[in-house]
Amino acid sequence: MTAKETINIFIVEDNPKLRPALVAGLNAVPYVRVVFACASGEAALEQALAEPPDAILLDVQLAGQMNGIETAVAIRRELPRLPVVFYSIQDDDAYYRAFRRSGILSHYAYVRKSNYLLPNMIVPLLQDAVNGRSFIDPDIESRVQEVRHKDEHAPMDLLEPNEQEVAVMLARGLSNEQIATRMGFRDKRTISRINGQIYTAWGLNQTTTDEKVARTRVAVILHAGQLITWDENGTPTFMDKRGEWVEWGKQE
Repeated sequence: MTAKETINIFIVEDNPKLRPALVAGLNAVPYVRVVFACASGEAALEQALAEPPDAILLDVQLAGQMNGIETAVAIRRELPRLPVVFYSIQDDDAYYRAFRRSGILSHYAYVRKSNYLLPNMIVPLLQDAVNGRSFIDPDIESRVQEVRHKDEHAPMDLLEPNEQEVAVMLARGLSNEQIATRMGFRDKRTISRINGQIYTAWGLNQTTTDEKVARTRVAVILHAGQLITWDENGTPTFMDKRGEWVEWGKQE
């Protein structure tokens, strides 16, 4: 896409004063047209599926249930690699964690809101995203890696309290029925669902569909006290203090 071709964009911003200002500012650019603006990810998803834009400008913190990153993931599930530009003033581990897990690799930018509010700063990011490039603010990239490193070395922090309790009992070899009894659940299927949440949080459902293998790996992770990943050949690796992936069990 050249600079003179019109880019039809959505703006998803929950601030009722900032949203119209962004619309007016970007509409003043000759080759940008704001075709939809809203406050929630749910509204953006519905409209994008009905009338896909060329790109979306997304605040990370939104009204509604989904944040901006979750919104982009939902939209790109139906519209692969639809260009998105995230911006945020929030410095919250949860958002960096959501971005790290999103799997977004291209056609995006992620910048600090306070530094990129003027149209002449936003438009080049939109154009680059449309052209398949990616850009992440160095400060944000640093925080994403910080959260990643924290998660790799504190796997229990990724689980909710009841999931932590179940993980400990899984590691001790208890069956779903025994765990359900100890926790006071009548239906053992509740434990199966919690198990699934644990496997998802620790990436175990991406490497194996074998329940017995997944349960064993939960025990290994709890024993190690850090996240471990297994490749398709079953080789376990973890991130060391230098941020490098090394084979677990063979580290110095």
